[in-house]
Amino acid sequence: MANLSNFLRERVRLSPNNSALEFEDEKWSFRELEDVVICYGEKLSEFGVRAGETVALYGNNRPETVFLIHALLYIGAPILMLNTRLTKHEIMWQLNHAQVKKLISVKKQEFEDVQVIAVEDIVHVQGKKFTIKESVKSDEVATIMYTSGTTGYPKAVLQSFGNHYHSAISSCENLTLDEKDKWLCVMPLYHVSGLSILLRSVIVGLSVYLQEGFDEDDANTAIENRGITITSVVASSLSRMMKKPFYYPISFKGMLLGGGPASAELLEKCKDLGVAVFLSYGMTETCSQIVTLRPEDVLRKIGSAGKPIPGCKVKILIDGIECNPENSGEIVVKGPNVTTGYLHGEKSEAFQDGWFHTGDIGYLDKEGFLYVQDRRSDLFISGGENVYPAEIESVLMSFPQVMDVGVVGVPDEKWGSVPVAFVVLEKLVSIEDLSCFCQKRLAKYKVPKKFYLVKKLPRNASGKLLRKELRKRI
Repeated sequence: MANLSNFLRERVRLSPNNSALEFEDEKWSFRELEDVVICYGEKLSEFGVRAGETVALYGNNRPETVFLIHALLYIGAPILMLNTRLTKHEIMWQLNHAQVKKLISVKKQEFEDVQVIAVEDIVHVQGKKFTIKESVKSDEVATIMYTSGTTGYPKAVLQSFGNHYHSAISSCENLTLDEKDKWLCVMPLYHVSGLSILLRSVIVGLSVYLQEGFDEDDANTAIENRGITITSVVASSLSRMMKKPFYYPISFKGMLLGGGPASAELLEKCKDLGVAVFLSYGMTETCSQIVTLRPEDVLRKIGSAGKPIPGCKVKILIDGIECNPENSGEIVVKGPNVTTGYLHGEKSEAFQDGWFHTGDIGYLDKEGFLYVQDRRSDLFISGGENVYPAEIESVLMSFPQVMDVGVVGVPDEKWGSVPVAFVVLEKLVSIEDLSCFCQKRLAKYKVPKKFYLVKKLPRNASGKLLRKELRKRI
């Protein structure tokens, strides 16, 4: 397998004085970024972080998280990126499943049999020298991210250095970006949508302006005044930005829109306001987008996700056989940015002959544009977060009085979709008790916003839950 230079190390060699990172009024060139990263690497080494040992990172959208990500990659420690919106119960499950014994955290917390290194404590240690990992193998694991599974249990996606490298190169080629561009990052760094922006920066040489979270006023102001040329958003965020008064400079190239479809009304509004939109389809397993719809096709191909980015392929299978255009089937994808598997070899059947079987349903039209009809069958997206009903159902089924449960996503003006639960009880309990039970075990966006107490759930002859019938009841 081919070797790759350490991403940041190589960027420092190529363009050391170029802008790498901005946060509020602070700025770092690539050389300055590396100086801080090496300092962090020495301090982490003092805490016992070593090459080859997977380390979990619980970080927010602040420069310290950026420093820690690169420091761990300099040491040679694969990073388990933890979603900060998860409950302690969910985090502990991931730490145990990934067999991780060290956790770097922006907040003080404790986990059994896990060494927690608080970010605020890192600055107080002297540090010790370590050997910088100058090169890596293309198939070597760089990061691990958990993605919810239809069985109710998350799967750990192994993202290699080669996956990240090819994702960055193909994405920037497709979007015509280079060293002169600046990406506004409001997406969480624990998501592939946020992390991929950081890695594109050091691989391609573009600058990143980091914001701690999404706020439509702050985002618009940054685009107006900070030399931003592109940003990543979800539909709900874009809609909020377009409702505010703004003046984008001519240098702004557009919005990369992911996390679900956008309405024709929103796309028309963007066109009327002169804002270019690149729609995309991707997932954790593809290290960000693998299909993109360019602005010139957005209104001509309403509902489409676009065409594969350079070096990638998409086909549609019905019962394992590739089907003709306009016929719906399972979306399978292939490319150097696509993971080769999950941790512990789980769900290996999803990876066949170099193709990843997404489980999503869609079709290709006669021009080769992809239309995604159903993302992983039951998945819905709430505020840009993937939500699988089965995960919520498995939690509710562990409640003693619950006999049966079905969860669906329903439209919501603010979040796009939110979960609601239909529950069959053996013995009457309060909806407040059910909600509190979920709040202790699930991230806030996964907790059902409504509970319907029913006598029976609609199921077919084989026992499969008929979610469409549940939606009709709402």
